[in-house]
Amino acid sequence: MATLKDVAKASGLTVGTVSRVLNNRGYISDKTREKVYQVMKELNYQPNETARALSKQKSNTIGVILPNIEHPYFAKVLSRLEREAAKQGYRIMLFVSRYKEEREEQCIEMCKSERVTGVVLCSGSFETEKFEDLDFPLITLERSMDEGTSGIECDNYQGGVLATELLIEKGCRKLMFIGGVSAGVDIHMPGDLREVAFRDICKNRNEENVVMVTDNRLFDSLEYYEYVRQALVDNPDVDGVFASSDVIGAYVLQACADLGIKVPEQLKIVGFDDVNIAQFTSPGLTTIHQPVEQMAELAVAAIAQIDEGKVVPTKTVFPVTLVERGTT
Repeated sequence: MATLKDVAKASGLTVGTVSRVLNNRGYISDKTREKVYQVMKELNYQPNETARALSKQKSNTIGVILPNIEHPYFAKVLSRLEREAAKQGYRIMLFVSRYKEEREEQCIEMCKSERVTGVVLCSGSFETEKFEDLDFPLITLERSMDEGTSGIECDNYQGGVLATELLIEKGCRKLMFIGGVSAGVDIHMPGDLREVAFRDICKNRNEENVVMVTDNRLFDSLEYYEYVRQALVDNPDVDGVFASSDVIGAYVLQACADLGIKVPEQLKIVGFDDVNIAQFTSPGLTTIHQPVEQMAELAVAAIAQIDEGKVVPTKTVFPVTLVERGTT
């Protein structure tokens, strides 16, 4: 079985240089990196991840905790995180919390036992005390949490403003917001600001509106159809809908087709996230584009920088953009 010394000898490099390539530490030219990987492939060299983790007191692994991998948004987040992690020389270890607080706690404990370099958390809105005194950086995506090392989110409020104003500009006179959960009085998650913005714009513009929010059961299962259809039946004069996600927006479009409501002639729809489903509906779904690629890139980069002893911003908010398609 080939050893690290064998790889160094065959590539004409020092053991230290090969080690830096494997651990993605310090400056390494692309030529040198490619040379080491080529020799590793020729010698069928397999790094001993356990030994490396013990020697460094951490593995070259990033833990990712998602609430759901069936939702198109979280699938997109995972895809982008894996791609960026691979570029930085990290592996991804995926955990799914299924919106359960005890499961999220278990995920964190498993990350500790696996000596991860850092964790990207996209799950839940639970109490944050359990995240105190972690021995690895905790990067949050679209989640409010005081105990995280660094929080990354998009400008949800501005997205709500763009969506609501577009519907008004297109001539809608009774607007409906359909959300997965209610913002209520307290704002628990950054995404709640989409509803807040909708309410603010409608109030400032004196536009008639109605806010509909589903329960946690539908939020978990993504089975919004019956709820959305009944909301349209109960509010026949609604001519503009702002859906808090593209998944809900797609269900609105389906319900309109079944109820004989013409889109966009009789009712206009705006979603949020800009996941693949927004392009596959007919007509295509107008939506607010969330820059998931850049957010994932920053999350992985933050973990790498912290691992090198650097300081990262405690919060970063990315701007969003309006993508207009056939539903408006």
